[in-house]
Amino acid sequence: MPSSLRFLAIASLCALLGACTLVKFPGVHRIEVQQGNIITQEMVDQLKPGMTRRQVQFVLGTPLLEDTYNPNRWDYANRLRDKKGRVTQKRFSVYFDEDSLVATSGDWQPAGWP
Repeated sequence: MPSSLRFLAIASLCALLGACTLVKFPGVHRIEVQQGNIITQEMVDQLKPGMTRRQVQFVLGTPLLEDTYNPNRWDYANRLRDKKGRVTQKRFSVYFDEDSLVATSGDWQPAGWP
């Protein structure tokens, strides 16, 4: 078998095997993949202006990102890939003045905040 024909056969086999990941076989179990912080509206509603960093961390958990350039901002990110492959992303940020919670932003808003 000539080397060019062997190369073409190997390349075709690799392309064929790589295409198998694109095919969704029926009956194959797929799981939801959750990454990041799990934040709910109920958790966000527990936040009150003036809470300390420690209290916020107790309610929301450890932030996924702590900005090294802005230590008064914590970012919580969440990404979910469902069984059908759809991806949803949500973000939530809390802002402090020294050790006191002063503002929030993102996909959730605490109840009763201006």
